[in-house]
Amino acid sequence: MRFFNLAISLFAATSVILSGGIAAAQTGMDGSYIGVGVSGGVTSGGQGNDGEVFGGNVQGRYAIPEASMSARGAILFGGDAAAIMPMLTIDSPISDNTNIYFGAGYSWITDEGDNTPLGNRNAAVITLGAESEVSDRLIVYGDAKWGIDAYENSTADAVSLQGGLGYRF
Repeated sequence: MRFFNLAISLFAATSVILSGGIAAAQTGMDGSYIGVGVSGGVTSGGQGNDGEVFGGNVQGRYAIPEASMSARGAILFGGDAAAIMPMLTIDSPISDNTNIYFGAGYSWITDEGDNTPLGNRNAAVITLGAESEVSDRLIVYGDAKWGIDAYENSTADAVSLQGGLGYRF
């Protein structure tokens, strides 16, 4: 429940920034990218064999033209399976070439019951992150993903942290 409250607070803060015109003065980061990096699960379902998992990620962003939204995809791997996630996010520029984003999607586990950095069961996902173009076409990104009720035989939620480098196209 505390993660739900955090997500609502972050969403509210983003809304306040956007409605106050603070974000409108910034150009943010445009374009689409694909990236690779590391992932780390920071939670456990409490069943003894579903603890934190360290692995990798492949993430991508497709910027929807003329909208402050993006279609995103992520694959988190490590442990015994992978979590595959399509997501839709609201993007907010915070400075030149830098955005924060907040969104939701769904996580499909390739072998339900086997560990990934984001639990071991299919689940709804909320994400919050930041991305920045640090040089021509090189993107640095990082985010947190919250899988709601993402463990078998448990009511526990899963949280995973990601970071990586991407190529903007």
